[in-house]
Amino acid sequence: MIAAQAPVQRPRDARLLIVDVDGHIRHAARSGFVELLHPHDLVIANDAATLPASLHGRHAPSGAVIEVRLAGRASLDPADVHRFVAVVFGAGDFRTRTEDRPLPPTLAPDDRLELGPLSATVESLLDHPRLVSLRFDGAARDIWVGLAAHGRPIQYAHVPSPLALWDVWTPIAAMPVAFEPPSAGFVLDWASIRAMQLRGVAFATLTLAAGISSTGDAELDRRLPFDEPYRIPVNTAAAILEARRQGGRVIAIGTTVVRALEHAAARDGVVHSGDGLATQRVGPASSLRVVDAILSGTHEADSSHYQLLRAFADDATLADATAALEASAYRTHEFGDSMFIERRKRAVGRAAA
Repeated sequence: MIAAQAPVQRPRDARLLIVDVDGHIRHAARSGFVELLHPHDLVIANDAATLPASLHGRHAPSGAVIEVRLAGRASLDPADVHRFVAVVFGAGDFRTRTEDRPLPPTLAPDDRLELGPLSATVESLLDHPRLVSLRFDGAARDIWVGLAAHGRPIQYAHVPSPLALWDVWTPIAAMPVAFEPPSAGFVLDWASIRAMQLRGVAFATLTLAAGISSTGDAELDRRLPFDEPYRIPVNTAAAILEARRQGGRVIAIGTTVVRALEHAAARDGVVHSGDGLATQRVGPASSLRVVDAILSGTHEADSSHYQLLRAFADDATLADATAALEASAYRTHEFGDSMFIERRKRAVGRAAA
């Protein structure tokens, strides 16, 4: 696979690799993904808008230049915007590969970080030189204003030009809570949602604060994904019930939707509406209880996103899919091509929502 370098959400030549329930693989134009859906299916997407979560500034005790990437938060409450989990880098920006970025200066509790108009304090170190708990000073409104004025979208070196905020907001973006875009949702537009309706396919949303995809440090990346708060509307929980009643499938647009739904159903197999905090990892040992298929980006085998795909297909099938992606030079990362994977037949535990 090759990295997608242009920040275009719906390129005309975007492709879709399809893995059906029997593990058979075929290729299609991504623009026709609605044709894979059946009447009474339910498509669910993450409507989280993306925060400008990259903040450049200075480590006050040493005077060193730093970059702070906000990476976690306890809730979706707009007033609860003072405390974040963050990854701290030394001097530099996205033009340097994340894995080549220097460590920050030695951080300690009570260190002050000057981040443009914002000021923050290191509350605690989280067992890694880059990972800290931060507390911003000031009123919630002032913090939001400071993020909007000074922050930039988190970005990686494969896209050479600076990203604007509108590059990383999906067409259905609502509450600004994601740290990186729920980029599987780039496939959507109002025409595709209308096409679903005409096909008898329902569409619903949830909100999950999508976390970061890479820290550049192998040890820290093994901890991904961090805990992610989510909110499932009453209408979405009801739509799952209706889809099941009519024999339809639940189709997740992206890994974040899978994580929210499966966490919400973990207690009794029922997707409950309301707020939660996704703390689990979905992977090869997971027995999916809600989601029947996923439309996702293409992912490298060492990523947490790929590990989630192992709940849908066995390793041999995913290896065949990866080989097909490589052979046909699919594009990867957030502006790349996509995959549609139906849950393998041997997965059990499907329950009415």
